[in-house]
Amino acid sequence: MDFALTEEQQLIQRTARDFATKEVLPQAAKIDEEHRYPRELVKRMGELGFLGMAVPEKWGGAGLDAVSYVLAMEEISRACASCGVIMSVNNSLACDPILKFGTDEQKTRFLAPMARGELIGCFALSEPEAGSDAAAQKTTSRLVGDEWVISGVKNFITNGPNSNVIVLFTMTDSSKGNKGITAFVCPTDTKGVSIGPLDKKLGIRGSQSSQIFFDEVKLPRTAVLGEVQGGFKVAMNTLDGGRIGIAAQALGIARACLEDSVMYAGQRKTFGKPIAVHQAIQWKVADMAAELDAARMLTLRAAILKDRGQKHSAESAMAKLYASDVANRAAREAVQVFGGYGYMQDFPVERHFRDAKITEIYEGTSEIQRLVIAANLLKD
Repeated sequence: MDFALTEEQQLIQRTARDFATKEVLPQAAKIDEEHRYPRELVKRMGELGFLGMAVPEKWGGAGLDAVSYVLAMEEISRACASCGVIMSVNNSLACDPILKFGTDEQKTRFLAPMARGELIGCFALSEPEAGSDAAAQKTTSRLVGDEWVISGVKNFITNGPNSNVIVLFTMTDSSKGNKGITAFVCPTDTKGVSIGPLDKKLGIRGSQSSQIFFDEVKLPRTAVLGEVQGGFKVAMNTLDGGRIGIAAQALGIARACLEDSVMYAGQRKTFGKPIAVHQAIQWKVADMAAELDAARMLTLRAAILKDRGQKHSAESAMAKLYASDVANRAAREAVQVFGGYGYMQDFPVERHFRDAKITEIYEGTSEIQRLVIAANLLKD
């Protein structure tokens, strides 16, 4: 497998790094402190083509490959994990399913403006009592005449408070379990849709999330995404790609921990010498660097397989599982390198420590990733 980057991929990486360093990083601490949705940066990401990277140009996107997406995601997330996940959700969880399963009408109305950043999308699968177990969801859809009537509540919806379009999953026939789920494309300004209070979160505070309520929401037949009762296929296919995005977010967080630790170790002195000369510190940054490179290779492998049109469920799960573990370990060690200062909000590693944890939870917990990997290894 060739990991060498093409000239186009290198250009995307440089563009993302330049934007992240000059425009995103200077605002990252304030965005976190104020729990502020970075609207102006989201607009800029749209202008740069980062919100619809894999969407073909005919539908308003940049027409780029999954490897380019990983490279850009890492750069943005290294500067601000909140900006990274806003970008990831719009690309992987909102644009991607509409691109793959949507009608031309849905692509024209929703996908093209989402890819340009004029609309923002979200992915509504989780519920208060249905996280990893999609078949346990209680949001229902029933066909009444020519309209679908939807009622229920969705939980922890990233981008929800700022979204215009919802990729929504409902239970049409609970007796069929996963095979009874139907997906829809639902505008957030539809009558009966309401956004709950902002979630108060440990990390990624600039990426706002909330519950979304559906009270007898009426959608036309044309709002179905894919096939009626084919929603589970839409969800699982979407999450395979989404896990690549979260793995890339974890890479960015881990790299921030490494780079901030190396810089601090060269400046901080103990016993008259920079702490960088102490073996205890050297081993920490060496482990961070080795694990980060290994996680990056796993993530790029999954992206390359996706670009080739090959099955990548297990590889995406491995990338997310390992990269999220690396990010959390790097964050823990970075705080240790900084010592008491690492516990203070005046320094960035405290934010990295809080941001890292969610990568082990959303878009499939680490436990679910292990089940996906094992299922692929042990299948008949």
